[in-house]
Amino acid sequence: MIDLRSDTVTRPSQAMLTAMMSAEVGDDVWGDDPTVLRLQAVVAERMNKEAGLFFPSGTQSNLAALMAHCTRGDEYIVGQLAHTYKYEGGGAAVLGSIQPQPIENSADGSLPLERILDAIKPADDHFARTRLLTLENTIGGKVLSGVYVSAAVRLAREHGLATHLDGARVFNAAVASRQPLETLCSPFDSISICFSKGLGAPVGSMLVGNNALLQNARRWRKVLGGGMRQSGVLAAACLYALDQNVERLSEDHENAERLAAGLAQIEQVKVDSQATNMVFAQFPAQHCAPLEEWLKGRGILTQMLYASRFVTHRDVSSADIDTVVAAIRGYFSTH
Repeated sequence: MIDLRSDTVTRPSQAMLTAMMSAEVGDDVWGDDPTVLRLQAVVAERMNKEAGLFFPSGTQSNLAALMAHCTRGDEYIVGQLAHTYKYEGGGAAVLGSIQPQPIENSADGSLPLERILDAIKPADDHFARTRLLTLENTIGGKVLSGVYVSAAVRLAREHGLATHLDGARVFNAAVASRQPLETLCSPFDSISICFSKGLGAPVGSMLVGNNALLQNARRWRKVLGGGMRQSGVLAAACLYALDQNVERLSEDHENAERLAAGLAQIEQVKVDSQATNMVFAQFPAQHCAPLEEWLKGRGILTQMLYASRFVTHRDVSSADIDTVVAAIRGYFSTH
């Protein structure tokens, strides 16, 4: 199958599986799994932070970060389209008793500075206590401007707010912008990154920050059920991904460009945007369901009914992209 639903569908390569099978393991709840410890140290060093903490998922990593930064009755400022607000089951409110203050995202994915400023609550018992600003990079595949990030973080600092980055695809951002990972991450107090998307590991995310924050997050990880035992087997896949699968992300970005260009040549399709490894497009509403079935019958998985988003990844080649474009063109030539 050619699967364009998400980059989460990637499968570990044989070399990654070999690394997993040979991993040295301990018990990470006790803090003595050597492969996990190595992964945490490597990622923290690359991001120029004091410590890292391994999680089974990005949703849990983000939630533990919010709970480490905020206490019951606190508030975090977040984008309407942000994963930590829209796509993580309301965990901050449900499990952390933390109130989200959503702000509409600009077209480039940023949060307007004036809207952030307006959202910060005064010190008054009538209001939740604004404690944290969260951003996402990439968001909708788009890379946040470094100038914008610096301004947003500076604004947060001026008003006593901590900052968190949902950096699920921050490696895509680094490759696309040709900026060191440290440059993109250093402004933030905490960063969550994901290994099971473009980097191709089967499981795993990492939260990085200072030691005090991570000690707090470690407790919340246990409360949330994220304490794992011989998780060095999983950490080994992430270490392999760091060594082998980062630079090749540029291939995914090129394939997304190729897909967007191909779709743009089809009269019935309107390409809304393409950035890094994501293409968003519009199709006539009456054709979404039948087109999705048509493609599935030809070995192509998409999510037309959900967002008409196409995501390229290491298991999709340039030849696969041409096959997809040809299949969509073929559908519209007969319908």
